[in-house]
Amino acid sequence: MSWWLAAAMGVVQGVTEFLPISSSAHLRILPALVGQKDPGASFTAVIQIGTIFSVLIYFKNDLISISKATLIGLFRRNERNKEFKMGLSIILATLPIIFIGFFGQEFIKNGARDLYLVAYVMLIFSFVMFLVDKYSKFDTDINELSRFKILTLGFAQSLALIPGFSRSGVTITAARFFGINRADAARFSFLLSVPAIVLSGLYEAIGITNSNESGWGQTIFAAAVSFVVGYLSIAWLIKWLGNHSLKTFVIYRIALALVIIALLNGGIISNL
Repeated sequence: MSWWLAAAMGVVQGVTEFLPISSSAHLRILPALVGQKDPGASFTAVIQIGTIFSVLIYFKNDLISISKATLIGLFRRNERNKEFKMGLSIILATLPIIFIGFFGQEFIKNGARDLYLVAYVMLIFSFVMFLVDKYSKFDTDINELSRFKILTLGFAQSLALIPGFSRSGVTITAARFFGINRADAARFSFLLSVPAIVLSGLYEAIGITNSNESGWGQTIFAAAVSFVVGYLSIAWLIKWLGNHSLKTFVIYRIALALVIIALLNGGIISNL
C-alpha cells in the first residue's frame, strides 16, 4: 500500500468509525475508487485500534470509573451502582460479537466484503435507521434496560461485522428503539466499541504478522492518523447529536450506496 493511500485510509477510518455511516464500508470502497486491491478485513481491524485509543482518552474518566465500580461490585453487593451496571452491560453486550466474529470469520473476510452487498446493506439499513430515530421516544435511561435488551444491543453490534451497517449506526439505532436519547445512545455505543475493537484488532494483528500485504509501516501509520482524526470525530458527533437527528447521515448513506451501485454496474470500479 502506498503511503498516501495509508494516510487517506487513516483519515477515513478516523472520520467514519464513530459516525453512523460504516467505517468498514468506506475502507472497502476507497481502494476500489482509486483502482487498488482491497486490503482486507484484517487491515481494517488493525487500524481500528487507532480510533479505539481516541475513545480510551476521550472517555478515560468514564472508563476508569466503570472499571473500578465493576470490580468492586463483583465482591460487594451493597456498593453496586450505575457504573457497575454499565460495566456488566458492556460485558454482556460484547459477548455476541466475540462469538459471531470468531465463528463467522470466513464470511466476514470474504463474502461480506462484496461491494454490491456493502452498497445494498448501506442502502436498506439507512431506512431502518431513519424510521427508528424519527419515531422512537426519549423516555428510558440506559441503566434501566433489561439484560435481554442489552444482549439485543450486542447482537445489533454484531451486524457491523458486515461492512455497510456501521457499528455506531446499529448500536445507536438499537438503543434509540429502546427509548434512549441520541447522545446517551452514542456514548454507550462508543464505550461498547472498546472491548470489541481491541479484541478483534489484537487477534487480527497476530494473525497477519507474517502476511500483511499492506505493509506494517503503512498499517501503523494509518492507525496513528485514525487516532487523531477519531478523537475529533467523537467530540463533534456527541455535540451534534444533542441537537440533531440522524437524517443527515441517512441521506449520505443512501447517496453513497447508489453511487457505488452505479459505478459497479458501469464497470468503473472493480469488486475485487
